[in-house]
Amino acid sequence: MKPNDSDVESIDDKQFHQLGGRLLESIEAALETADEALDLDLDIERQGGNVINIRFRDRSVIVVNTQPPLHEIWVAAKSGGYHYRWAGTLAKPLWLDTKTGHELLSDLSEFASAQAGQQIHI
Repeated sequence: MKPNDSDVESIDDKQFHQLGGRLLESIEAALETADEALDLDLDIERQGGNVINIRFRDRSVIVVNTQPPLHEIWVAAKSGGYHYRWAGTLAKPLWLDTKTGHELLSDLSEFASAQAGQQIHI
């Protein structure tokens, strides 16, 4: 569900870097936990602090990266490329797809589950 524009707190460059960094850390931690619990044989590689490459057993890849100039998070998966824009508050972070309005972590869970061949929750 898309929040009202009045519910969205604007963020500056520093906040974007902090929020994006925390988001990538939480994604990385959730994937590592899922990998250990489900024996997914994931290869999770962090590049330069702004990019996560997730390699699956079938050699497919999901790339999650921050785009500081645009204040967006980009995801490239087998199913396509997606751009997520800030739509939350500092107390309740929320990133929504610029085309579908879907939430980032929900989409990422779906993409990772499809590529892993089993249910993953991020």
